[in-house]
Amino acid sequence: MSARTGWTVAILAAIVALLGALLVEMRDTYHLSSPPPTSGPSREHRDADTPAALAGPRHRANLPPCPPPGDSAGPPVLRGITVECAADGSTVDVARALAGRRVVLNLWAYWCQPCKAELPAMAEYQRRVGSAVTVVTVHQDENETAALLRLAQLDVRLPTLQDGRRKVAAALRVPNVMPATVVLASDGSVAQTLPRAFATADEIEAAVGGRE
Repeated sequence: MSARTGWTVAILAAIVALLGALLVEMRDTYHLSSPPPTSGPSREHRDADTPAALAGPRHRANLPPCPPPGDSAGPPVLRGITVECAADGSTVDVARALAGRRVVLNLWAYWCQPCKAELPAMAEYQRRVGSAVTVVTVHQDENETAALLRLAQLDVRLPTLQDGRRKVAAALRVPNVMPATVVLASDGSVAQTLPRAFATADEIEAAVGGRE
């Protein structure tokens, strides 16, 4: 092997190593938003997730109710979108529920490993900021039972929207990764879109801010 060939091989090996490290970092930071395979079109939830079947998981999760409708029509980009409140199965008009609030929307799915680490951080962030910010999680998979059991396992009690069709993410034009966080200002405008994972409440507060 010539010296030139040897250098070429060494450079290619270094490039491959760098690409491998980058892929590992990307994997640890977020998951591409690709759920486990299912048959048929996306749905809000599975046929198996009847009110009776969900009663036990809902009791275990013990989630707070979703925000009640505000006095205004809410964020224009979210108007007309309705989803289910994971706490009780009630219908939520998303725009009106978020109207007049500074909101942190956390988009996740039960199968997303970075989401599993981030959700407790989101709950701690909510405890810190109190009523200055409303943290709402949006579960983006049709398996509502699995979402409730995941939240119960993590002891995370935040208002949660069940959005198996990912209508909220589509309306907000969120990149196709999870977790992702969207910050809405109190006037309904999108202040930030953060397609990344957070490991601690400190990281969230540094990126999003705290009390106004």
